[in-house]
Amino acid sequence: MVMHRNLGPFDTTAIGHGEMPLTIENNRGHAVGLETLHASLDAGCRHIDTAWAYYTPGEEEQTGEKLTREALETWDGPRDEVTVATKIGLRRAWTADGKPDWPRDGKPEHLVEYGKQSALALGVDSIDLLYMHRHDPEVPYDQSIEAIKQLVDEGVAQWAGVSNVSIEQLDIARGILGDKLIAVQNQYSPVHLETQDTLDYCAKLGIAFVCWSPLGGYRHPYDDSKFDPFRAVAAKYGVSYQQVVLAWELAKGDHMFVIPGAHRPETILDSLKAGDLNLTDEDFAQLP
Repeated sequence: MVMHRNLGPFDTTAIGHGEMPLTIENNRGHAVGLETLHASLDAGCRHIDTAWAYYTPGEEEQTGEKLTREALETWDGPRDEVTVATKIGLRRAWTADGKPDWPRDGKPEHLVEYGKQSALALGVDSIDLLYMHRHDPEVPYDQSIEAIKQLVDEGVAQWAGVSNVSIEQLDIARGILGDKLIAVQNQYSPVHLETQDTLDYCAKLGIAFVCWSPLGGYRHPYDDSKFDPFRAVAAKYGVSYQQVVLAWELAKGDHMFVIPGAHRPETILDSLKAGDLNLTDEDFAQLP
């Protein structure tokens, strides 16, 4: 059984499924995306994370949310056990030199519309967990968060989260959303330790900390040697180093969640085994 934890009011899996790679550029196609989500659900995953902005620039919008809906509607398992989170506040575009980009849009009136579009794409009356995706520097952060509050107040979303935030931004969101704020989603991994302060702050507040790209990500280069200690521990147990990374992250507190992405079923099925890996004090001494 995949490890379960409480994400706010939701009893869900600490290892979720980051849907993004299945619907942004360089994905393996609709059929593989559907197969991959079904494989993780069949294996016991009960936490899917997607976003309004998970689509290829210039093509149909919201394909990630739509794929998530289709996967759940065509799955013969217990849909009511699955927590679905999505995010609003980003779009997609190509830069002048042909690179994919993530333009920000935190205008309150646009966020309210995006939130309603997300509920429609997911096929739900009320979104389980709705995150503000990333701060738009052209809009005061409190104004964007007020839009998230409006969506919660109107029942478009049940609970709220914030993503890619500093402690200062988290405090602004807490002041507006109060107890309806249940999660922070920031990048965290052995190659991205910059949000350790936010991770620790969430532990003090009793708010879930959800790691995106917990295995380092694949869209930007990084120092691969930082994973060497994890490879050494993995060799001891005969498992993938990715499992060791996820187990190391989950061991940082009961408030920790990880949402590894996957381009194919085999990858997410390997990640879901990380909750069964019990690292020793000796192992942790070798890790960052």
